[in-house]
Amino acid sequence: MPERRLPVGKVPADLLAEFLGRVSLDDSVFLGPGIGRDAAVVRIGEQLVALKSDPITFATDAIGWYALNVNANDIACLGAIPRWFLATVLLPETATAELARQVLDDIARAASHLGITLAGGHTEITAQLDRPIVSGAMVGIFDRDHVLRPELARPGDAILLVRGIAIEGTALLARECARTLEPMLGSELLARCQTFLTDPGLSVLAPARLLYQELGPALHYLHDPTEGGLATGLHELATACGTGLRVQQRAITVYPETEAVCRALGLDPLGLIASGALLAIVAPEAVDRALAVLAAAGISATQLGWLETDPDCRVLVTEQGERPLPTFAVDEIARLFAEGGCS
Repeated sequence: MPERRLPVGKVPADLLAEFLGRVSLDDSVFLGPGIGRDAAVVRIGEQLVALKSDPITFATDAIGWYALNVNANDIACLGAIPRWFLATVLLPETATAELARQVLDDIARAASHLGITLAGGHTEITAQLDRPIVSGAMVGIFDRDHVLRPELARPGDAILLVRGIAIEGTALLARECARTLEPMLGSELLARCQTFLTDPGLSVLAPARLLYQELGPALHYLHDPTEGGLATGLHELATACGTGLRVQQRAITVYPETEAVCRALGLDPLGLIASGALLAIVAPEAVDRALAVLAAAGISATQLGWLETDPDCRVLVTEQGERPLPTFAVDEIARLFAEGGCS
């Protein structure tokens, strides 16, 4: 029987779960690895510390900004405050000193913007790379004894979608595929899509922190949908919580700019990398409070759906009726690049 060939992108969930089932954890690990778990938590003495690592492999432009933000987001999803960042920067053999300065300065600017200290890392020129890669490790701390984790979620809890999808995918495509998109979108719309990197932006620190501070124990879990888009993020969330879910298509906010980019390139926004959005699992009685707190801060949010008891129930409710929540073997942007559909 031929060896299983893996697609570009995240390692398939079943293979990852098989590996994680063999991992042994010591007593210092408060929150270990698993599908849909954004980061780890370890106990050092009396202090809980949040740990996260994540690479950026799709982007070349503003790669440092992406790396800093996606790692900080996962720390914030635990309720922790991101504090220290270590960056491993791999540059191709064709790299110039100007490119090295650009990537490193970009990381430093992003760290300064979020109040995070760039504490160390590693830089090198790497053989057989065709583009820069930045892999980050983020460390965070807690200011209260409440770690957000999927074990706190219960059937009947509400699923909130904070902001819209797919902010990161829109920015990435507008920047990496500018020559392809400009004739289809026009220069003004393309420029607006490119600014999605900072407006609305990739960071979910503000809404995550606000919900954590204002809702207290009524906030059970946060998850940021990244590679594989909102649909994959919802599947990961259900797996992590050990529940099913039912979500309303009408409650999914898709920015007009995102719709335009996806239509031009033949992509589905539900499967497009979605950093910048946030999924919040909230006790039913706290939904109105959560939406009001976010609205008062000028942050858009909708009640997307709720958790179901049956873990096999993963339903998307549309105007035509109910259907299974879509699955994506690879992120839509990875599929596009693999098919050579962007230049």
